[in-house]
Amino acid sequence: MKASRSLCLVAVICSSLPAWASAWAQTDEIQVYTGELEAPGKANLTIHANYTPEGDTIASFPGGVVARGSVNGAFEWAYGVSSWFEAGTYLPVYTLTRDHRLQLDGVKLRALFAVPHAEDRRFFYGVNFELSFNSRAWDQSRYGGEIRPILGTRSGRWDLIVNPILDTSFKGFSRLDFAPCERLAYNASPRFAVAVEHYADFGELDHLESARQQEHNVFGVADISRPRFDLELGLGFGLTQASDKVVLKAIFAHAF
Repeated sequence: MKASRSLCLVAVICSSLPAWASAWAQTDEIQVYTGELEAPGKANLTIHANYTPEGDTIASFPGGVVARGSVNGAFEWAYGVSSWFEAGTYLPVYTLTRDHRLQLDGVKLRALFAVPHAEDRRFFYGVNFELSFNSRAWDQSRYGGEIRPILGTRSGRWDLIVNPILDTSFKGFSRLDFAPCERLAYNASPRFAVAVEHYADFGELDHLESARQQEHNVFGVADISRPRFDLELGLGFGLTQASDKVVLKAIFAHAF
């Protein structure tokens, strides 16, 4: 996990995304956490931008964001506190709506704990906690949270990482939403990797959705690492009726 770059890059990506594909409704971040932490005393910025050319044309709740034609994302700021702890904030979470209005969706606080130097270990693990403050157009719940365990293994050039995520709106344990994601990557070189990622949402623990109503999106991803920045591009497709059909994600990262 590294971080992102500057406003001009966001402008470039937002202008180029419509020529490609999408990210799905109400999503500011499409990313599998790898357990990598910023070095102690260092800061980074990650800019997320996701576009949905083929998705829902009706908001999931009255006054909400319409997925199709919108760009969702966040400016994610992080600071390495120690070899095992990284603190961060998403400020702002944003949407560029289908009618070209810029909408501020809220702010999130993040605390990531992981085994030191996960990128060099054969087996690695961690957990990320998030607390979000949402605008009424972004989420029906004013407050939200996330518990994201991180489990990964590495063999040669291959990485397999799983994030069995639980989302909460603080309405009880049974209302936790199970939304796991996974990543299988091949590291062709220290500067280039390709991966397949899967993002799902099975619904609340006490009432899992039927197969047709679950969200399942599969991405093909390319990661490029350079001395001054990192770039990730992903093209995804929805596999179920409840999923947006075409998904594009982009992440620019820069460590200060």
